[in-house]
Parts: sequence; C-alpha cells; structure tokens
Amino acid sequence: MKQRLKVSIITPSYNGAQFVERSIQSVIRQREDGVQLEHLIIDGGSTDGTLEIFERYAADIDVLLSERDRGPADAINKGLRRATGDVVAWLNTDDWYYPGALRRVVDAMAEHPEKALGFGRCTIVNENDDEIRRGITRFKEAFFPVSSRFTIQSINYISQPAMFFRRSAMDRVGLLREDLKAAWDYEFILRLWRQGGGFHIPGPPLSAFRWHTNSISGQHFRQQFKEEYEVAVADAGRLSLQALLHYGVRWGIVGIYSLMALMRRR
Repeated sequence: MKQRLKVSIITPSYNGAQFVERSIQSVIRQREDGVQLEHLIIDGGSTDGTLEIFERYAADIDVLLSERDRGPADAINKGLRRATGDVVAWLNTDDWYYPGALRRVVDAMAEHPEKALGFGRCTIVNENDDEIRRGITRFKEAFFPVSSRFTIQSINYISQPAMFFRRSAMDRVGLLREDLKAAWDYEFILRLWRQGGGFHIPGPPLSAFRWHTNSISGQHFRQQFKEEYEVAVADAGRLSLQALLHYGVRWGIVGIYSLMALMRRR
C-alpha cells in the first residue's frame, strides 16, 4: 500500500491580479483527486486587487499572509518555514497545475522514497494561455532520460513549476538563497540533489509556466544564466567538465534569447 503523502503548495504573490485566479483554481482542483493538500499564499502587500481575489477563495486557502517582504525568495522561505507537508513545492501566481498533477506527484514520490525531488513536464504559455516556445520545452525534455547529478550540473533542464521535493530533504539543506536574483531555484535543486537525487515523473505535463516580458525570466535572463553558471561552478568545481559544459550552454542560450528579444522589438 502506497504511503499517503501530504503536499504543501506555496504561492508567493505580489500584485499578480492579472493571472492569480487561474493559479489558485488550479491548486483547488487538485483536491478533487483526494490529495491531502495544504495551500499557503505569502503576499508581499499587493495593492492591485490581488488580496480581494484571495478573499474570495479564503475557504480553500490554509495560510494567507500579506506583509512586506524582500522579494520572491524571501516570500517562498516564509512559506517553507510554515509548510507541514511531506512533499513541498511553490507555484507562482503566473503559473498553474494541470488537472490530476498532484495525484501523480504523490504516487510517484511514494514509489521513490529514496529520492529527494521529482520533476515532470512543463509547458510554456503566453498571456493568453497559448503554448509557446515548444522548441525550448522539447530541448529540456531531451535530458530527462539521462538525468543525473552530472547532467543537472551541466544544464538546468528542470522547470521549477513542475518540481516537487521532500520536506525532509529541505530540512537538511536549508532554505532558498535570498542573495540570488533569478537562480535561487536552480541553486536549491543542486543542494537537494545531494540528498538522494532526483527522478523524472512520467506522463503529460504537470504544470504550465507563463512567460511574459514582465516575468523574472523575461526581464533578467542574462542575470539568471550568469547566476546559474556561478552556482554550477560552486557545486561541481570551476575546472570540472560540468562547469565547462555549463559555460557553453550559458552563452548559447543567452545568444538565442537575445536574438528572440531583438526580433520581438522589430
């Protein structure tokens, strides 16, 4: 008999009224599959109507905290300190889960009790929920069959909205690094990997990641890939093969993203 695992989902929030209702509804619907779920929303003091949306769903939100913070990583850390689930993740206000996603996550984590984290497929969508950047998604998925510590040090192919980890592993590695601007999730993954590794959760996408010009990855992709390279070097060693491969990957992706940004401006 599979162990019944409790899931804690943390939603960091700040002025996300445009998309947050879609995100909240996607979490609520996971309970229809019998998932033991805790939803924590950590808001940074929104002023755009976000709090009014939260109030409409108050009965389905287990923890709602609204106060000034030092940014997304600080907000997520507040949620991590309060989370009581066996399996933990965070879902930004722009993103959402597909129906049945958390049921699949719970079953997969129960089947792999030795693993610190699990991850699955994640589509990329625009402001209108249309799937975009399919090539980037397929590129990341190509690494799933050869997933290993070496591979994750060489390139970050895990999409954060589709990444779930054990609270017990988090207790050993600590919280997110708040000094990083855009790569706190990747640095956290590298630390978690040392606690038992990660595994691919098979099947259709678990989540959708919304890319738009105001998102962190849309605004700060150069900073993101600089930080990802630096934390990979710290984890694998500056003269390691992984670091050399990551260096090439960094500039290749930055070049592609820069060209895409130029084309959008034209």
